[in-house]
Amino acid sequence: MAAFKLSRYTYSVVSLSVNGKILARQQHTSWSSDHHYGTLYPGHIQTSPLQKALLAVGSGVAALQNPYRHDMVAVLGETTGHLALIKLRNKMRNDPEGYTILIERPRIRLSTLDISSMSTLPDGSLGREYLRFLDENKVTPDTRADVKFVDDEELAYVMQRYREVHDLLHTLLGMPTNMLGEVAVKWFEAAQTGLPMCILGAALGPLRLSTSRLQKLMGSLGPWALRSGSRARCVLSVFYERRWEQKLEELREELNIDPPPITLSANSKKVS
Repeated sequence: MAAFKLSRYTYSVVSLSVNGKILARQQHTSWSSDHHYGTLYPGHIQTSPLQKALLAVGSGVAALQNPYRHDMVAVLGETTGHLALIKLRNKMRNDPEGYTILIERPRIRLSTLDISSMSTLPDGSLGREYLRFLDENKVTPDTRADVKFVDDEELAYVMQRYREVHDLLHTLLGMPTNMLGEVAVKWFEAAQTGLPMCILGAALGPLRLSTSRLQKLMGSLGPWALRSGSRARCVLSVFYERRWEQKLEELREELNIDPPPITLSANSKKVS
């Protein structure tokens, strides 16, 4: 029986504190090199095409009924995103920075963030604005579920990376985690990644918006998000962990992302 090189779970309890406030205290996993038999990566569940189809339908129905079921949204993404993940992986391979990410496999978790150092960065820097986003929206990177149903180890990491940079996309786009902000980010992600899950969310998300918010989406935020997502450099090919000190405006310009046309506050109901 062949041995597969993969990672082993290690557990730790960490907390995220910004400006003296504890945002989260969670137990989570990190990856370390090891050898095991019969599986592609920790937590992987092998499924047949029929099983994947059934999972996709079931999770899709559940996610439509309740968009706050992040577990169902995750399953839907994993069981429908194979072709899109291949394209994203190829973009990363063809980008020097993206290729480095595929080789080094960084994770964005509370245990990998130097919170104390990032909190001393100047306003307007990527690291400081990312912490501000986490603080204002009361979210943590550790809420992103581990991939289970992607039957390729490298593609599984691409999906994991997509999940873990989601909050950084909110920071780059200046969007909070209320419904309008999430829909705008989904429009960007749909154009940028081509993931069926993102396309579905972009198509159905507006149905949950009030009339006034729908007008904002259709009038300015939507066209801006689609335009930025389609022309921007692959956002998975950015080694954000080595760019915390970079000015947010400078990074947006580098990635070919325009500043948001309107400012949204983080005082409405959150969905992530």
